[in-house]
Amino acid sequence: MISFDSMKSMLDESYKHVACSTCKSRGHGLFNGISGAELDTLEAQRACNFYKKTQSLFVEGSTPRGVYCVNHGKVKVFKRGDEGKEQIIHIAKAGDLIGFRAMFSGELYKVAAESLEDSNICFIAKEDFLNMIEFNPTLRNGIIKELSQELSDRADFITNMAQKSVRERLAFSLLILMDIYGEDPINLSREDLANFVGTATETLIRLLKEFKEDGCLEIEVRKLRVIDKIKLISLAGN
Repeated sequence: MISFDSMKSMLDESYKHVACSTCKSRGHGLFNGISGAELDTLEAQRACNFYKKTQSLFVEGSTPRGVYCVNHGKVKVFKRGDEGKEQIIHIAKAGDLIGFRAMFSGELYKVAAESLEDSNICFIAKEDFLNMIEFNPTLRNGIIKELSQELSDRADFITNMAQKSVRERLAFSLLILMDIYGEDPINLSREDLANFVGTATETLIRLLKEFKEDGCLEIEVRKLRVIDKIKLISLAGN
């Protein structure tokens, strides 16, 4: 009979040795167009590691040393205010690439990144990644497109969050999180969700109760499931 520790070790090993050629998340990310010898190079240059929930990838003010590709799990990208309160500005899911923006700017990280759940994340060193961009036009064009799209999305996000009430911001945030979590329930702590919406945790809890009573949400402990998207869109003021 296999012990719990042995099973855990086997699970961790399965996370650490995900081949790029069989990675299901690669098809949803910037490395989708890489194949053949370039895929073999990517496989040789990257290191894949298991991150436990709340484990840090990088901290604000540190030097960018490479990029992180989420194979499994989710990562929050956030910035701390003057009083130490977090503002979550992005939640990365499987297939997303984290950390490449700071490399291009040549500046220290202006944000921090931390795993929201047990995650498998691959790391590619800065020099190797920049070489890949130089010799792979598909990857280079994908990154340019990603940066352009992000600028547009960020402008829409900031406008929405600045001009909406807290109630509207929560509805808008839940719609974004629906896309991130897909068919799975939204699984964030109340504090993280409040930091994503940009409100106090107490206010968030009160509004979630109201959304549940309005028939928009099902709530089970910390997990949320949207059951009336049309009503939620209306509450978001969209």
